[in-house]
Amino acid sequence: MIAPFASNAVSSNEALARQAGGPRPGSPLVRDLVRDEVVMSADVWVVKVGSSVLTGPDGRIDPQRLHLIAREIGQVCDTGRRVALVSSGAVAAGIGQLGLPGRPEALRQLQAAAAVGQAHLLHIYDEVFRRQGRHAAQLLLNHDDFDNRERYLNIRNTMHALFEWRAVPVINENDSVSVNEIKLGDNDTLAAMVANLIPAPLLVILSVVDGLYPTDPTCETASDPTRPNEPIRLVPRLDEATLKLAGLSKSALGTGGMTTKLRAAGLVTRAGGSVIIASGRHERPLTRFLNGEPGGTLFLAEGRSQDARRRWIGLTARPKGRLIVDDGAKVALVEKGRSLLPIGLLDARGDFDKGDVVAVEDRQGREFARGLVNYGLVETLRVRGLRADQLKKILGAALHDEIIHRDNLVIL
Repeated sequence: MIAPFASNAVSSNEALARQAGGPRPGSPLVRDLVRDEVVMSADVWVVKVGSSVLTGPDGRIDPQRLHLIAREIGQVCDTGRRVALVSSGAVAAGIGQLGLPGRPEALRQLQAAAAVGQAHLLHIYDEVFRRQGRHAAQLLLNHDDFDNRERYLNIRNTMHALFEWRAVPVINENDSVSVNEIKLGDNDTLAAMVANLIPAPLLVILSVVDGLYPTDPTCETASDPTRPNEPIRLVPRLDEATLKLAGLSKSALGTGGMTTKLRAAGLVTRAGGSVIIASGRHERPLTRFLNGEPGGTLFLAEGRSQDARRRWIGLTARPKGRLIVDDGAKVALVEKGRSLLPIGLLDARGDFDKGDVVAVEDRQGREFARGLVNYGLVETLRVRGLRADQLKKILGAALHDEIIHRDNLVIL
């Protein structure tokens, strides 16, 4: 396991700013053993590349940068690793292909630009991969694909078959048809969900900045020569103090800034994977990590890797409802590993059926677990607060003793 290395890094996240930076120019390369262990042991990578990485100053796709990213992915694959690419840039590519003066504002125009641009992106990726003896395979996804367990498993099976056939899955949100109800919103989140889907031990997010900085690298104080502002190299645990370091800036063509990247990193690290946020503008944005070179910010996995099913329940599928439990039930679930019984249930809200994912909250409305519920909303409300011997009188013989069995429960 990689996670135990975290204790050898820094004692607290308040010390993160003091460990920013790497070897100075001209100094010998000092290998980061923690980073080396994470990178070299990861047999599957998910790489996310943002729109701003792929575009030039005019806001249109830069073919040279796109070719470079594809070649880098091919070289990572040459080491025997499997790589899934989550690529933004469909709208930007569509803007260039259609000769538009700028980014459209109307939804129908954005969706049309994405439809045109996605075809262009995939054509370029496939062209480069074919020179390496590989293929580009397109997967366009939205939230419904991750919420539905059967579709979720179908996507995972398809991706593993693509790996076997030397194809690189090129994944994007299905922007041409997505609406708010099913929209993921940003490709950082999509990349994290894909990493948990496969599952992949390493997610690399390529951005226009080389990781997480102690202060926003785009603000005026970042240029103060008396105040070093180099990327933080290692984050052992992504806590609230770390989240506060995220700048509020985001690129003109992108949909998210550092905050969305940190949230995505949290989805992966809580599931037992590691994340690197680094610059996609580097001349070797991926292979430099295989060579032990410093760069970017590494977020270490927190604890043991969870299996794909538990990742789906706890970190991927959107809850269909909420269960509010009393203090005793919370202790039983979190500290004793018990199932959720009707007697500890205070209330149920939402619109869910048997087998749906629901959130479990305490009296203060704080979500602390998710699980697969054994009852629909109506039955759940009927049995709340009841003892096991009272259930048969209410529901008859066909019943479950638990509202959520511990095997179907994930503590967050």
